[in-house]
Amino acid sequence: MTDNLNVELVLKAQNGDRNAFGELVKEYENVVFAVVFRRLRNRSESLEVTQEVFLRAMRKIDQLREPERFVGWLKRIAVHMAINRAVRRPRETMQAPETFGGVSGKRQAPLEDILQSEQAGQVRDGIGQLRPMDRETLLAFYFEGQSLKEMSERFASPVGTIKRRLHTARGRLREALCDLQPA
Repeated sequence: MTDNLNVELVLKAQNGDRNAFGELVKEYENVVFAVVFRRLRNRSESLEVTQEVFLRAMRKIDQLREPERFVGWLKRIAVHMAINRAVRRPRETMQAPETFGGVSGKRQAPLEDILQSEQAGQVRDGIGQLRPMDRETLLAFYFEGQSLKEMSERFASPVGTIKRRLHTARGRLREALCDLQPA
């Protein structure tokens, strides 16, 4: 596009001609996208910021005093908006797939819900059959989420003793659950 035609389109756009501004968008869309993409390195985000740049340019075009400097003015808007987006976007982090194991789009079948409920009931019954110390130890660790150190303070016993109690209580629970299973 020639500089004279460019200046003419900018002047028309400043006077409210949306078609003239549309021509400017068509002409400089790739330039603005390249400027934004250089900063963001993300295609979809760059497309979004490019649209925002033209929206801002359309609202502020009447503030441009020298129409022949439109391209530089537009690039400056693009750089500022890309920097703002890069600074304000949340940091991307990597997570192991197991982290999202609990989040699933699948619904459990009703039968699976019933089985899971039955198993929970059996575990509760098994815990009920344990000695008070075994029961308290398992409840503190697995249901209350206490750490070994917290349990050590609660039961006034060394951490090693708490570990042994957990091991013993798990074994006794396993036996109790086997007794609950039909033969």
